Amino acid sequence: MSLEERHRRRLLARGLALLSLIGLLAGLLIGSEGASLSALRALFDDGSAGLVLGQIRLPRTLGAWLTGALFGLAGAIAQGLFRNPLADPYLLGSAAGASLGVVLVLTAGSVVLGGGAAGWLARFGLVGAAFCGALLGVSLTLMLARGATHTTRLLLAGVVVGVVLGAFNDLLTTLDPDALRGKQAFLLGTTGFLGWPSCLLLLLALLAALPLAWRLARVLDALSLGEDSATSLGLSLPRLRLVMVALMALATGTAVAQAGMVAFVGLVAPHLVRRFVQATHGYCLVASAAMGGVLLMGADVLSRWLIAPQELPVGVLTAVLGGSYLLWLLQRRRMG
Repeated sequence: MSLEERHRRRLLARGLALLSLIGLLAGLLIGSEGASLSALRALFDDGSAGLVLGQIRLPRTLGAWLTGALFGLAGAIAQGLFRNPLADPYLLGSAAGASLGVVLVLTAGSVVLGGGAAGWLARFGLVGAAFCGALLGVSLTLMLARGATHTTRLLLAGVVVGVVLGAFNDLLTTLDPDALRGKQAFLLGTTGFLGWPSCLLLLLALLAALPLAWRLARVLDALSLGEDSATSLGLSLPRLRLVMVALMALATGTAVAQAGMVAFVGLVAPHLVRRFVQATHGYCLVASAAMGGVLLMGADVLSRWLIAPQELPVGVLTAVLGGSYLLWLLQRRRMG
């Protein structure tokens, strides 16, 4: 590694750490009524102001960072696994599966159990339903592709599963139009319901997925040389690829279950990392996780501040910013 590349890596790490601290501070200062410097003093207050910061703003901001980190990690795994810079964490049916799980819970609550039970089920069952639905979508993809032996077959199976589960999703929404409201909130993405329990679950998922993905990063490095070259190195590609798919499903399912369908974070975060450094996948996985955390934390803060006291869905903001970045990148490459 050259001295210049080492310097760029250190610079990126320091920049991400600094932006994370700035985002955390901004998340504490900005609430439903805009920014307020007096909010910091409320951290040491036992009254309602301290309760708002300690139980609402702080876990929400940290939860947004952890959710973005999981999306960034899953995106980096997907792009390395499929050797495609346009791959995102939702390719293997996790998005359609999570959405179907949410609609199933909403429909069961309103049609089968009645209004009161529907409210209870919607409150306590959506997170688990979204997580199980995401894992179900990935599992169906693996079954249809007969494992993770062939990348192209896996990708096509993910597309098929997404279309079929999406059709069931639309059918249930047609049978129960009331479920459309809850589904829409889930599809737009939100960090407004993140609390300390959510932060704990997100942290556990990140601690489980990131170290193992980092240890298996050599698989992605080998795949970048081609499958034949990776096989000649003695790697058991079907088994190792299956583990990487499982890690991607764990990261995506946990993030989607807690924050809904947040768009473009998993796609853009690895792109931004590669624009700053040219590194192996081991470094890119960790840096993409940090970049995803910074992106979603920043989007969360902006969603609270732009039209305060109202709030933008964070998924809408990430879609606008991420889509604008990709359009700018496309235009720049075309001109270059």
